[in-house]
Amino acid sequence: MPKGKIVKALSGFYYVLAENKLYQCRGRGVFRKNKISPLVGDEVIFQAENEKEGYILEILQRKNELIRPPISNIDQGILVFSAVSPDFSAKLLDRFLVLMEAKNIRPIICITKMDLIADHVIDEKIRQFAKDYKKIGYPVFLMTTKEPETVKQVIPYLKDSISVIAGQSGVGKSSMLNCLDNRLQLKTGEISDHLGRGKHTTRHVELISLGGGLVADTPGFSSLEFTGIEAADLPNCFPEIKEFSIQCKFRGCLHQKEPKCAVKEAVEHGDISIYRYEHYLQFLEEIKERKPRY
Repeated sequence: MPKGKIVKALSGFYYVLAENKLYQCRGRGVFRKNKISPLVGDEVIFQAENEKEGYILEILQRKNELIRPPISNIDQGILVFSAVSPDFSAKLLDRFLVLMEAKNIRPIICITKMDLIADHVIDEKIRQFAKDYKKIGYPVFLMTTKEPETVKQVIPYLKDSISVIAGQSGVGKSSMLNCLDNRLQLKTGEISDHLGRGKHTTRHVELISLGGGLVADTPGFSSLEFTGIEAADLPNCFPEIKEFSIQCKFRGCLHQKEPKCAVKEAVEHGDISIYRYEHYLQFLEEIKERKPRY
């Protein structure tokens, strides 16, 4: 039986890519019965009489999956944030980074609309944020679609990977994809001045061939809750906290009020950014206060 990858899901059909051919398939009833939904990104075993009539027989084991957008086997997340309109938010970026780290998805940070910064103080602030995140080990790109070469810095990172594009609405995700490959005439939305955020322009999940890899243009992460992340997991979702936590006196130290905490010392010495540590503490409280779901 042939093996392929689901690259698009639309109106009950799954489009499976196998040996450079696209097969339109339906899921078997057994999936519904077992409450399993095939996802874009799934490696599957399928059978097809022709390219229009096929059935997915088996879904192979996933290495990770997201609920919103519904996609699996993601290698890396391209996190798109704008410098202005909407304004850059390190706290929101850190929330995305935690979600990526928890799913073992490699993050790449892109800060768009650098050309729209009118104030040199904001420009310096954004560049300092970029330095901070690079120091942690994350690739960071400052870009503007007015200068396509700044956007194309990302292309080498796409090779042989499934990448998901995420970020708040209106930051320029679709404009960035169009700039990467002008065959992608994705609909771009203007910012609504009334709301100060973009209209959601991306409707269905699809993997698009780009830069020797596959990129999902998804409806962003509409769910940013830390579901499934426990308090003890959170330090591992901040690479610099994870690095220093090995030196803490107590095992299971959550780096709040515990004595002889190497993480708090690293914050005092400037080895961990104060704002990153503050976001960590806020997220920790949020997780601790979360009501259990039954």
